Amino acid sequence: MALTPTDNQAFLREVDDDLRRDQVTGFAKRWGKVVGVAVVVGLVVLAAFLFWQHRRATRAGEQGEQLVGVIDDATSGRASATDPRLAELAQAPGDGYQSMARIMQANLEARTNPTQAAASFKAIANDAGLPQPTRDLAMLRATTLEFDRIAPAEVIARLKGLAQPGSPWFGSAAELTALAHLKMNQPKPAAALFARIAADDKAPGTLRGRAASMATSLGQPVATPKGLTGVQS
Repeated sequence: MALTPTDNQAFLREVDDDLRRDQVTGFAKRWGKVVGVAVVVGLVVLAAFLFWQHRRATRAGEQGEQLVGVIDDATSGRASATDPRLAELAQAPGDGYQSMARIMQANLEARTNPTQAAASFKAIANDAGLPQPTRDLAMLRATTLEFDRIAPAEVIARLKGLAQPGSPWFGSAAELTALAHLKMNQPKPAAALFARIAADDKAPGTLRGRAASMATSLGQPVATPKGLTGVQS
């Protein structure tokens, strides 16, 4: 019996569906185990990655709590540079808590042994594996501790890049640089730097007030820093 066009289309669809099922069944028999293993391996890798992320976040939280504990103890005088918690954090992978722990170790050393602390700060400043802001802070701290023991010209050379407007350490670095100029009997560059510090609204108020007073005493007119009183122009 001849098939009508409609019956013919239905028959072709049925054949096509059967063919697709056979293809899927054949693919599953041939590659099913391989695909199954690949899926399992992918899930294991994903689970391992998620676990690693969780452990890293957990460990970072533990390290943060540990550092906060050391800071609290240091504030009350119960922590020293040899605190084992700091030693552990100073060896932590990554440069976050490691650099903070090393900075704190050197700061605590400065309480009893400024010379050793300066050496520790310089080691941090020369560590290319640490973030540049950390290294800059360490160089500033080392220079502060050694200010009376090194030549004024060395102070100026060390802090040249930090004593520039826009630097996060501009105020402190510029003040040390200005004082070094005074030690070299160079009042003009010193006065100019003090005036710049006084005009820097990002610098701490006490530092700006002190700089304004120094600039005025050196004959450099300055406007009264905003928010400060008692500074003569």
